[in-house]
Amino acid sequence: MIQSKNFGDLFRSRAATPGDALVEPLGGRIVTYSALDAACDGFARGLSRARLGPDARVAILALNRWEYVAALFGAMRAGVVPVPINTKLPAATIAYICEDAGVRCAFVDSAHADRVPAGIQSIDFDADWSAFLDGGTFASADVQARDVALQIYTSGTTGRPKGVLLGHEGQIWNAESLARSRRLGRDATMLIAAPLYHKNALVAVKIALAAGGRAVLLPRFDARAYIEAIGRYRVTSLSGVPTMYQLVLAERELLARTDVSSVRSISVGSAPASTALLESLSLTFPAAAVAGNYGLTEGGPVPFGTHPDGISRPHGSIGFPLADVECRLVGGSGPDEGVLHVRNPGVMQGYHNRPDETAKRLVNGWLDTQDVMRRDAAGFYYFIGRADDMFKCGGESIFPAEVEALVERHGDVLQAAVVPVADALKGQVPVAFVVRQPGGAVDEASLKQFALAHGPAYQHPRRIIFLDAMPLAGTNKIDRAALRALADAAMQARPLERRA
Repeated sequence: MIQSKNFGDLFRSRAATPGDALVEPLGGRIVTYSALDAACDGFARGLSRARLGPDARVAILALNRWEYVAALFGAMRAGVVPVPINTKLPAATIAYICEDAGVRCAFVDSAHADRVPAGIQSIDFDADWSAFLDGGTFASADVQARDVALQIYTSGTTGRPKGVLLGHEGQIWNAESLARSRRLGRDATMLIAAPLYHKNALVAVKIALAAGGRAVLLPRFDARAYIEAIGRYRVTSLSGVPTMYQLVLAERELLARTDVSSVRSISVGSAPASTALLESLSLTFPAAAVAGNYGLTEGGPVPFGTHPDGISRPHGSIGFPLADVECRLVGGSGPDEGVLHVRNPGVMQGYHNRPDETAKRLVNGWLDTQDVMRRDAAGFYYFIGRADDMFKCGGESIFPAEVEALVERHGDVLQAAVVPVADALKGQVPVAFVVRQPGGAVDEASLKQFALAHGPAYQHPRRIIFLDAMPLAGTNKIDRAALRALADAAMQARPLERRA
């Protein structure tokens, strides 16, 4: 077996150097690298004292806070596998995850202490943290390259959540590769408001620490608190999902009186970003390079970055493969279009307790991402849509992301989301939900005509429903299950009119 550095030691070399690692704006707490390193060691020693050794699973069920980060990395130092859990999941799903993972104890904040299943010991960050820590240095557990560092559960939108097993070597590779690709240094200050149980925030915090910069942690996303933190802490890098940025851009007055000139890079991930959103972010943060990024928990999690020769990323691209990333496109009309398969050091080891699902997705180290991509002549990649989101309308293949991008080209549209609805004649038809730009006045008829004029007729939304804001799931992504229910109800209340 190949020996690997312990992922829990990602920032250990920074412990002796001055500098802040984590900041909590709402609590006013600042944690230096030295203090964070000591807390990680104290946490690892506390786990050992509690007789939780290598490969034991511990859950973390809390909002973002500095102790969450210390628990993550401290557990890995002890060889223990942390299992971050979505705080918004139903009680039955949390219980299933804990049982599936074999969780021995859970670390919680007081707001979520009652969500821990019966029979599992819980340690409250608010009440028990200091007592749990065992002060002193800790020699991190020896690990092999493929030993499991993290166990993160997928959202479970197509069934029960699956535990993704991520190895020490791969997670170190991805953190350090992304920090280099994004040219982050010790002067980086990254604002993180997405939940730490989700890859978007986990990627952000690990690359901030790998670079020796600081991470500003909000407990949860709030647009006004997010903007205020940018100005107060001179934030240089933003990370988040499209819906978060839409809400930030809506705070026009606060943005106008906040100094945002420190922001040099903006990463938009976890869902496709519209042209309108990227352009609005560029106008609002003129000193920043704005990029839509791509990743999935099983796949690295982020396999793309900047071009190694400094070639500018084309508009709409998700980037160029990082060093050590192999990509192939399968099942398309040619070699430059199809379902993306990736192979890199960060690809998952498999799904916990699910050899059947692992065999479907992972063959000889190649992960089937189930995402359809195209590749241009320079080697940049572009996201087309989820293979399992594709639906047939009158025999034509439709990807919701393509229809959303089409609708969002209209100047009055801030955000669009498209879902399929059953139709007796066509099989399924697209229904679009739209949030207008502030002051926008576009109506359903004119937006349909716009779609017909600028795209293929079969793609145009058969019904357009306007909303003040998109419903959000626990990861701050659009809740498409809620939209499908709204679309079904709307179509039943007002069926489509058929024309000869």
